[in-house]
Amino acid sequence: MWDNPRLLNAAAGFLIGLVALALAFTGLHWLLRAAPFPVRIVELRTPLKQASPAEVEAVLARHGAGNFFAVPIDELRVALERLPWVRAAAVRRVWPDRLEIAIEEHVTLARWGADALVNTHGERFAATSDEPLPMFIGPAGSEAEVARRYGRFSRLLAPLGSPLERIALSPRHAWKLRLASGLQLTLGRDADLAEQRLARFVDAYARLMDAARRAPEVVDLRYPNGFAVRVKG
Repeated sequence: MWDNPRLLNAAAGFLIGLVALALAFTGLHWLLRAAPFPVRIVELRTPLKQASPAEVEAVLARHGAGNFFAVPIDELRVALERLPWVRAAAVRRVWPDRLEIAIEEHVTLARWGADALVNTHGERFAATSDEPLPMFIGPAGSEAEVARRYGRFSRLLAPLGSPLERIALSPRHAWKLRLASGLQLTLGRDADLAEQRLARFVDAYARLMDAARRAPEVVDLRYPNGFAVRVKG
């Protein structure tokens, strides 16, 4: 071996590679642990409207301090997204000593049952609100569909001048509505067909009021060629 230049060169190259790798690993370890690279600034780029500033600050203090290179930004993002009003968070390093945080908050659309809310994306989240919100009821996993139908039903009912206060989807996927005026509407299981019947009822509402002389209290729209009405009193 000692009189073979090719083997000697290969061995020397291998040893040099090992030394370079060890030096690189040592340098990386030093960068990750060294005090000269602390995070000095944590900047929240988006104003908070619903999320608790104290809770956000606690998460930043727990996960956002330390060495610039070693801060676990994925853990920080996940921890922020666990907060009640945070829908999504983005975290990035900005050389030499800053973290930038952007938070997207939930925008409330309705209540979901007694202990949750639904956002404008049709997603359920655990939080509380004092806002006057419509009530959504439905099987688990139907939040997006209920939110979508709420928008469509609300547009159809707009000419009646009373907002949709409650929308319920039963376990058998039958729809029921209640307006702020107290009017209750039974739509049945086929939501697309129910929309057609709801539009027909809205078109006939003025004539119905003239004929009945009293506001309807309950309307059953499950009939193919008409609807059944019970008036107040």
